[in-house]
Amino acid sequence: MKKKLLFFLLFAISTFAQDLPPILQYPTSVYNAGNQNWMISQDKNGYIYFANNSGLLEYNGTSWKLYPTPNETILRSVRAVGDRIYTGSYMEFGYWTRQENGSLKYFSLSDKIKSKIIDDEQFWNIKHLDHWVIFQSLTQIFIYDCKTQAFNIIASDTGMNKVFAVNNSILYQTFSSGLFEIENGKSKLLSNAPIFANSKIVNIFGIDDGLLIQMQYDGFYIYKNGEITKWNIAADEQLKNSSIYSSQRLSDGSFALGTVSNGIYILSSSGAIKYHITQNKGLSNNTALSLFEDRDNNLWIGLDNGINCINMQSAVHSYVDDTGFLGTVYASVLYNDVIYIGTNQGLFCKPYNSDSDFKFVAGTKGQVWSLFIYDNTLFCGHDYGTYLINGTSATQIFSGIGTWKFEKIQGKPNLLLQGNYLGFTVLEKTPAGWKLRNRIDGFDYSSRFFAINGSDVYISHEYKGIFRITVDNNFTKASGFYAYKTPKKGKNASLSTFNGEIYYAYKEGIYKLNTKTKQFIKQEKLSKPFANDEYTSGKIIADNSGRLWFFTKNYINYFTSGKLNSELKHNVIPIPSTLTNSMAGYENITQITVNTYLIGTTDGYYTINLNELDSKQYNVFISDIAINELNRQPVSTNIKGEGSFKYTQNNITFSFTVPEYNKYVNSEFQYKLEGMQDEWSEWATKPLVNFKNLPPGEYIFKVRAKTGNSLSENVAEYRFTILKPWYATTFALIIYLFIALIAAYMINRAYKNYYHNQREKLIEENNRLLEIKELENEQELMRVKNEQLQQDFENKNRELAASTMNLIKKNELLSMIKDDLKKSTEIGDRSIKSVITTINKNINENDTWDMFKEAFNNADKDFLKKIKKAHAALTPNDLRLCAYLRLNLSSKEIAPLLNISVRSVEIKRYRLRKKMDLPHELGLVEYILSV
Repeated sequence: MKKKLLFFLLFAISTFAQDLPPILQYPTSVYNAGNQNWMISQDKNGYIYFANNSGLLEYNGTSWKLYPTPNETILRSVRAVGDRIYTGSYMEFGYWTRQENGSLKYFSLSDKIKSKIIDDEQFWNIKHLDHWVIFQSLTQIFIYDCKTQAFNIIASDTGMNKVFAVNNSILYQTFSSGLFEIENGKSKLLSNAPIFANSKIVNIFGIDDGLLIQMQYDGFYIYKNGEITKWNIAADEQLKNSSIYSSQRLSDGSFALGTVSNGIYILSSSGAIKYHITQNKGLSNNTALSLFEDRDNNLWIGLDNGINCINMQSAVHSYVDDTGFLGTVYASVLYNDVIYIGTNQGLFCKPYNSDSDFKFVAGTKGQVWSLFIYDNTLFCGHDYGTYLINGTSATQIFSGIGTWKFEKIQGKPNLLLQGNYLGFTVLEKTPAGWKLRNRIDGFDYSSRFFAINGSDVYISHEYKGIFRITVDNNFTKASGFYAYKTPKKGKNASLSTFNGEIYYAYKEGIYKLNTKTKQFIKQEKLSKPFANDEYTSGKIIADNSGRLWFFTKNYINYFTSGKLNSELKHNVIPIPSTLTNSMAGYENITQITVNTYLIGTTDGYYTINLNELDSKQYNVFISDIAINELNRQPVSTNIKGEGSFKYTQNNITFSFTVPEYNKYVNSEFQYKLEGMQDEWSEWATKPLVNFKNLPPGEYIFKVRAKTGNSLSENVAEYRFTILKPWYATTFALIIYLFIALIAAYMINRAYKNYYHNQREKLIEENNRLLEIKELENEQELMRVKNEQLQQDFENKNRELAASTMNLIKKNELLSMIKDDLKKSTEIGDRSIKSVITTINKNINENDTWDMFKEAFNNADKDFLKKIKKAHAALTPNDLRLCAYLRLNLSSKEIAPLLNISVRSVEIKRYRLRKKMDLPHELGLVEYILSV
């Protein structure tokens, strides 16, 4: 903020040692534009505009903004009229208007009359009268009618110096011709007096029925009723060697004159010099190109290098010693109309309200800690002891130990108690004057801060805390030493008596002594100013007018007693510690007059007139609203009306300002965002706030300001809406509902289909299970049938085998009988032969095979077909042998059936194997059984 960029007013001990009004310095590094500033103006909101080398420079009290000229040339003139900011530059003039986003936009007027503009023409001056705006170059005047938008052009062959708007008239001076007036759109010679024809007019002011004309070198002239007279003033002698380049009559009737190389002069309304401010007295530069008084009576100076602002009506005046002659001021007092300043260099004095230099009081070289008036005597507490001051001389009455301060002893008007580097000493008034009486025995700690309550003396020691001692009635000896555990010791702590009460202050707050319990009790209300990191020093100072002073980071504070109750009222003066430039812990403030106070600093002092501390109220403005999407640069948006932003534009930065330009006024801001937070924020000096990731909704941003103790007259507000994302809009919700209904229908349908399919599947599954069960039952039945068939087959096989065995046994029996009968035939019995024939018939092989074949086919009907099909070369005898082998009969068992020998059976088996072409490893019977 601007207060951090200001430099304290600097000026040296010189012929005129003045207390000057505060000066604010704005170097180019602060406003980031060109060095030279040719003209200054102010709009209805209080914003200040400068015609700068780089373009139109705007300052709103918080931030600077540069608008380059359209043709990138030097801006020579500026004039704020209503909602427009008129400017003139090289071959171009027009106006700027504020857009909805708060920025200015340029509109050219000269484009309409380009043919009328002379080559290389520059517009150095702009004036305003009624509904006309006058643009002046060095050769022409363009009068623009804001109503009809028409132009009237007045040219001069000899060239024009300057145009002036005074007493509802437009005047201008031409080189070598004189002073002219524009009347009914035409030029009329007012005076061709040599002083006007041969000398340059800087400015013209209206007085009574005439004109006060200020010349560049020749001072002031009065023009009345056609006569010209010199205005002889006291400043003429000093001004005659200065070239006046710019001037301004101030609201109090005084005059500000800007010179080419000698700073500025402030003259009273009668022409006496009030101030002469140069570069070594606080200006940034000695060449004043332009002067302007704003609505708060601040004097703005457009310099050849930078911008300055002088708070002409400030209640604060400064005296800064940049030579080191005075040094750091620790004490001050007004005594017999002489102001005394005690510093680390010694004691200095000068007559009060005079421009004379400070003079050193001989014999006081060294550190002065305090100045105290008692019994019409001025006491000086010094590093070397105690001095009595009379005019410009000093008499030492105590030496050897440094003296901190003095206190009266109640009931003993001829005694003073002084705190020293080592304990206390007592001064006594004798017929021969004040003398050292005694030192108080029993206490030898440093006593910079102390207070007396009856026979008790309370001492604040920065490194040891608070002590209480009891002194005897004659103040010669101390006893009853008591060290307080609470409150604790603290950096820059102090102790003082105010309204008969003893107060102690340090970083934890302000405490008051309870005289009955002799304990310190914290005063919560009084301690509030130390909260919020405001503490810088606990130094408290009581004056003679019922004020208890102390200093915090952003204010000079004082308590006053209430008129209707005993509560202390808190008052603030909005001067921050960065500007007071006081040494922490050694702050000092002295009442010089009823309402004037002097405050010592490390390089001089400044004075405050409490009567002149105005409580002027200012307006707060929202100067910029910037929105930005994630990972994108902020973009300024509309600050008028209501805003509507996309969901992705939910990062918003509000900038606000109070257009005040007082060096000793710190503006603080408080804001809230209704719809998100309904309580005001803490007061802060930062002129912007950023809200990130705001959810969709409607909001009202409000901001108010506080300057000193005064709230702003208005509360600036801005309504805006963060839109929902496209997927959360009403239309989207309708679509979502429609989709949801469709989805519900589809899901319902899907569930129906699913359960229908599941039911079908269950039915199908059950049917399949039933089928499987039926198949299993059929298979079981088939198995049972197969088992039955197998059993039947096996039974038949057994029957076939039994039948075959019976047949074999029968044939064997018959063969045996036959053999036996053959033996009997040798006898020749014919009847036996007949029996043998019968037997042969019964053992006929063909009949036996046919019967066997039929039985075998019944048991294994497909075997013979299969074996015949596999081996077509098999003969019936081979098939017969296969059948017997299928029954797993041995060769011995087969031989009778074939009516051959066992050996023949083996041969037949071998031949059968050959016909079947069986591999060696495969058995014949094994193969036949597998078919």
